[in-house]
Amino acid sequence: MNSNKEMNNKVDYEPLMTLQTGRCTSIFFVSVDSFVAQELTPKLSFQLKLHAFLLWSSVGFLMPMGVLLIRISNNVKSTKSINVLFYCHVASQIVAVILATAGAVLSMSNFENAFNNTHQRIGLVLYGSIWLQPLIGFLRPDRSVWYLTHWLVGIAVCVVGVANVYTGIHAYHERTGRSVRLWTVLLTVEVSVMAFVYLFQDRWNHVVQQQQREEEAAGLGDEQSEEHAYPASDHKEGTVVP
Repeated sequence: MNSNKEMNNKVDYEPLMTLQTGRCTSIFFVSVDSFVAQELTPKLSFQLKLHAFLLWSSVGFLMPMGVLLIRISNNVKSTKSINVLFYCHVASQIVAVILATAGAVLSMSNFENAFNNTHQRIGLVLYGSIWLQPLIGFLRPDRSVWYLTHWLVGIAVCVVGVANVYTGIHAYHERTGRSVRLWTVLLTVEVSVMAFVYLFQDRWNHVVQQQQREEEAAGLGDEQSEEHAYPASDHKEGTVVP
């Protein structure tokens, strides 16, 4: 009984045995909950990496980039630039949904999906939210409600999606025993840069508005100084008749 409890407290997938024959190394993993052994073949390893790439491209890059594009468009005055940024936002989100769907299909058809770990459970909720977001964007119900809902769901998908990429990297490390420090650092740098740009937009807008007010005040001051230097004459010039 005690040994069973100890097994349940461990990670969901643990190395059961390693067989090395020639140049091929086969690692078997056993699911503690379902007791189903799965061999980490080169094909399965490629599928895991492809799944990780698809989901990172979708929720870890394109969706946050779409949020940044809309954020930047709020500080742009040119109608043409606003339209370009908007269509880039739409295109990035469509591609992100397609990539996430491909990652979900790959996961459902090739991986064990007992949904007994955090990564799989969050992923299931994330897939539903990813498809909900474009529906909200295209349907556009009441304007104020739509904007708030679309913004909240978009931010939530990005935050939860990035968090699930981290849990996926950790799950890959637990399954293979390979180092993932480089990918963790790269993802952290990318997220930090995007978060900085997102938060900087408001500050930049404030700086631009402040500069415009200072220029307007300086221009008004120059006009007043000119009026003092050249006062308007109130008297009429008389005409001298010889």
